Amino acid sequence: MGQILAIDYGKARCGIAVTDDMQIIASGLETVENRVLMEFLKKYFNENKVDEVVIGLPIDLRGNISEVETDILKFIEEFKKEFSDIAVHRFDERFTSKMASFFISQSGKTKKKRQEKGLIDKVSATIILQNFLEQRLR
Repeated sequence: MGQILAIDYGKARCGIAVTDDMQIIASGLETVENRVLMEFLKKYFNENKVDEVVIGLPIDLRGNISEVETDILKFIEEFKKEFSDIAVHRFDERFTSKMASFFISQSGKTKKKRQEKGLIDKVSATIILQNFLEQRLR
């Protein structure tokens, strides 16, 4: 059994989270700029067995899809060409950034550290992945 990797895809960078090999626990891995995301994934997939990828689905409170979805769809198309053997799932990412900010604020990190956008992206990816894992158990 391999890992599941989650991507919180943003306009400039992506938060990345992965499970352990038993697919039980989600952990934040990295924040990667969009322009080098495919390079990062190629290297990561060469070094680790990844069975599936979960990509956040950016829906607002009214149920509308965010404008970043166009970029996400282009990325998914490119991803599937490069990694056709890895399953891609989408997962609703509503509230993950707010939840990530809350969890970071409760963690005792300094104010400067709490405001780092990259940290929020990585924690958001972790929340997306953990929620995906929990939904599978239902």
